[in-house]
Amino acid sequence: MGIDVKKENDHVIIRHQFTKIEIPVSDIMEVSLDDTYGGEPKEAIRVGTPYGTTDRIVIKTKTSHYILYTSNYAAVMKRLNSFIKGS
Repeated sequence: MGIDVKKENDHVIIRHQFTKIEIPVSDIMEVSLDDTYGGEPKEAIRVGTPYGTTDRIVIKTKTSHYILYTSNYAAVMKRLNSFIKGS
């Protein structure tokens, strides 16, 4: 039921339930934690269940922002950072 993050070719694939988001690795500018309750910015694409989780990961790309609601932020951050460094 959690968020699954993996790399296929030159894209980061984020899956949660029936949602699938593909982000080109070259478009990712920053990955960080968001300490606000609802996540910033307001127009960001939200993935995951905001209730029951306390951590939010923000992926800033050239064109969009994504907020991942997760209870396992350390593992997700580690994977995302390894994908970016490996590109």
